[in-house]
This record gives sequence, C-alpha cells and structure tokens, in this order.
Amino acid sequence: MRHGKKVNHLSRKSAHRKAMLSNMACSLIEHKRINTTVAKAKALKVYLEPLLTKSKTDSTHSRRIVFSYLKSKEAVTELFREVAPKIADRPGGYMRIIRIGNRQGDNAEMCMVELVDFNELMLNDKPAKTTRRSRRGGGASKAAEGTTSEAEATTEAKDEEE
Repeated sequence: MRHGKKVNHLSRKSAHRKAMLSNMACSLIEHKRINTTVAKAKALKVYLEPLLTKSKTDSTHSRRIVFSYLKSKEAVTELFREVAPKIADRPGGYMRIIRIGNRQGDNAEMCMVELVDFNELMLNDKPAKTTRRSRRGGGASKAAEGTTSEAEATTEAKDEEE
C-alpha cells in the first residue's frame, strides 16, 4: 500500500536527492533540454515547476526562495532574465517529457526533458491552414483532367439512350 507516499525517493538519501534535483534543474535552465530517466524527470517536474511559477514575479523575495532551491547564481539569473519573460503568459505546464526508449546498459526507460517555450522547431513549424479537400465525388478535379471512370461512362451512355 502506498498511503501518504507523495515523494519518489529515487533510492537516495534526502541530501543526495535534493542535490541531484537541484543540479538537474540548473542544467535544464541553462541548456533548455536534458536527457534523463523517466522517474527522475517526473521528480524534477514536481521540483522545478513551482520555481518557474515563482520566477514570474521578479522580486528579491522570489529570487531568494528560488536560490535556496537551485544554489547557483548563474541559473537563477538565467531563469529570471530569459526564461521567466517567455513563460509569463503560460498558466502552467512549463516542461515537456518525451520518452526516447530504453538505455543500452540497464534497460532503464529514458526520456528527454525540455522547457516548452524554448523548442524552436515546435514553435515555428506550425502547419499552414489549407482548405479541406474531400475524397468523395471530386467532380471538378476529374472534369479538369478529362478522364472518366467506367461507372461514369456507363451512366453517361444510359442518359444518352433516354
């Protein structure tokens, strides 16, 4: 039974777990994309998303709270200068977890974690809106080509006989 078990301990002591999550969060903020296991990615999401929400308000208090979790001045300045303005209008869901298969050595399930607003391929590659094309009938396209199927030829022959 898992009554009251809200934290995945990741088979580590609390100090090791906090340091690991802090380092992973700093790496994600600096590089915008990291590869890790799915279990660590889910734990990182719970750890980092409240900090990203906190970074939307740039005050001394919020900077100090975020710094107490991240322990890196460079990551905190990057977070408040570059990341926070991009996520300012987003109501949540700042991270994306994409599964990429299993690791060669121990078959652990791996994934790629990225910040949603920093993936240029997905932001710029919006498909152009096109008109809907139906596969039914299509009289205009066939008339333009000048070809008729056998079924249409027989109906045209019957019409001519009448």
